[in-house]
Amino acid sequence: MPLHQVVPSLLRDPARALIALGNRTGGELVRINVGSFRPYLVTHPRHVQHVLRERADNYERAGDGLFWRPVKRLFGEGILGEGQIWSASRRTLQPMFTAKRIEALVDGMAEAIREAVDELDAPSRDGRMVDIGVEQSRIVCRAIMKVLFGDKISVPDAMRVVDAQDVIATAVIPRIVVPFAPLSLPMPGDRPFRRAKQIVDDVLLPIVRASKATADEGDDVISTLWRARTEDGRQLSEQQVRNDTVAMFAATTETTINVLTWLWPHLDERPDVAERLYEEIARVVGDGPVRREHLTQLPYTRMVLDELLRLYPIGWIIPRRAVADDVIDGVEVEAGATMVASPLITQRMAAFWDRPDEFDPDRFVPERVRARHRYAHFPFGGGPHQCLGMYLFYLEAQLILATMLSRYRFRLRRSGVPGLRLAAALRPRTRVELTLVHTADAA
Repeated sequence: MPLHQVVPSLLRDPARALIALGNRTGGELVRINVGSFRPYLVTHPRHVQHVLRERADNYERAGDGLFWRPVKRLFGEGILGEGQIWSASRRTLQPMFTAKRIEALVDGMAEAIREAVDELDAPSRDGRMVDIGVEQSRIVCRAIMKVLFGDKISVPDAMRVVDAQDVIATAVIPRIVVPFAPLSLPMPGDRPFRRAKQIVDDVLLPIVRASKATADEGDDVISTLWRARTEDGRQLSEQQVRNDTVAMFAATTETTINVLTWLWPHLDERPDVAERLYEEIARVVGDGPVRREHLTQLPYTRMVLDELLRLYPIGWIIPRRAVADDVIDGVEVEAGATMVASPLITQRMAAFWDRPDEFDPDRFVPERVRARHRYAHFPFGGGPHQCLGMYLFYLEAQLILATMLSRYRFRLRRSGVPGLRLAAALRPRTRVELTLVHTADAA
């Protein structure tokens, strides 16, 4: 098997280097040379399915391995871990994310989003430029703090945590790119990471502690965690509740904020897509508020979201460790080996996608989806570790898009799609700033 040397290009431009490497492999299972660290790169949808789903029992999410070791310093053991603690957290939190429960939250979420979008009327009237990433953070925080956290976390406090998450997402990259470096070795990003983690704890720990006394009265994430019990009947520790609260805050805000930030420059470059989106939303929603029954009537909006997730999957790297020896398409994989699957790579490979770098929502018309391998598009992972918040993302993102685009047209300050900044989540290299214009005024 060829060994691919990638360290120099990874250090220069990690995102471009990974995508180029995937295209060079053509879907073959290969090993990559990252200094003393030599993981297998898993890019073919069939191999991804094998690792994440069919043999998920043999490929664990190792807490001390690539990617998880740097971010574990923030999240600790819990829903983002492995083993018994992960499975217990998953059992506790999964009922909060079933389709039935999420659909029951839609009306409250729609109201919170509508109220948050109302605050854009003032800059729209004044012709003021807005940073749409910041505004979407505020809108998402208003909705998620209401429907999942029972308004225990105020929007200003939530925004402080979101800002800290943004710092952390970039600060961990040196350790992800150089995974063999021990945590005892100081690296760029360590100090900003520690400062940002302290902000997260300063905001969330007092709320976690205060929620313990009233846990029986709440139907939110924190109360649910305090009511959970370990296998031997004990209440979860404060640290465990803290870990899962931090993880669920990140999981339920990060995806929507970042994916929707990429929307606007792509719509600016593709006015045909923008017009189809505006037309569908105007026809379905009209001049009134967005309601629950509208969401099933917005198929093109869903296709746009799927295409954004193809280009900018939040969980862009999915490492696993082989528990026992295995064979994948004739390639022997030894116990202890690290496997790296990546939606960022697979979803931009010419072997599986026509014109992979172009933004084209029509890739997701139903007949084309049915013709593709299930794991050619896996932005939320797969198998037992698939993201709990997937269904929530689609409903929330559709509500936000339909609410904003039924009211406003927009003008970008700077045309063009920003470059890709590799972080714990994929972010634009530059801010996306725009002016919003009321639909009636733009006609």
